[in-house]
Amino acid sequence: MSLIRNLMSKPWETPGYTEPNPADVTMPFEDKKVGLWVFLGVVVSVFGLFTVAYNMRIVLATDWIVMPKPGILWVNTAVLIMASVAFERAKFSAHRKRVNGIKYGMLAGGLLTIAFLIGQWMAWQEMQNAGYFINGNASYAFFYLITGMHALHLIGGLYVWARAMTRIFKGYEATLSVELCTTYWHCLLLIWIVLYGLLLST
Repeated sequence: MSLIRNLMSKPWETPGYTEPNPADVTMPFEDKKVGLWVFLGVVVSVFGLFTVAYNMRIVLATDWIVMPKPGILWVNTAVLIMASVAFERAKFSAHRKRVNGIKYGMLAGGLLTIAFLIGQWMAWQEMQNAGYFINGNASYAFFYLITGMHALHLIGGLYVWARAMTRIFKGYEATLSVELCTTYWHCLLLIWIVLYGLLLST
């Protein structure tokens, strides 16, 4: 009976009751973090579909030509790993309120990412100079598609990085921005490692 009374009670009619302030209600996760993880789930799904399509095309193809992989991709991979480490250092500094550490880590992460993108462009140029054009074979097309889509996601990340850097250099609180950038870069690093492994396996 007490359970029924509790369910039927109307606390807002109780004398002295005050409506809770929405600002005082804390959520277990920040909305931006949830939004990022949802977006990353979509990104992983898209690249997962690329991987499936790539493997299916190999199995079904009769005209598949193995494409040599530019050696600079190894260097690019190392650069992207260093970028991810730099973002992790920035996150470490943010949790300890070390402003200089945040600035240097974020700046290094962004510049290394730009270096990675330049390296990818050099890889594409190397392939084209060797005659491996996007319309030459399905394997060539997949190479440009996979690496190009990954590069586009990094470019989108650099836009968010630039906004975070603006906040940091203006002296605003940017711990959440640093955490979001770090998570995003870690995810894209893992995606690249999987994609590069896929390309090397054929």
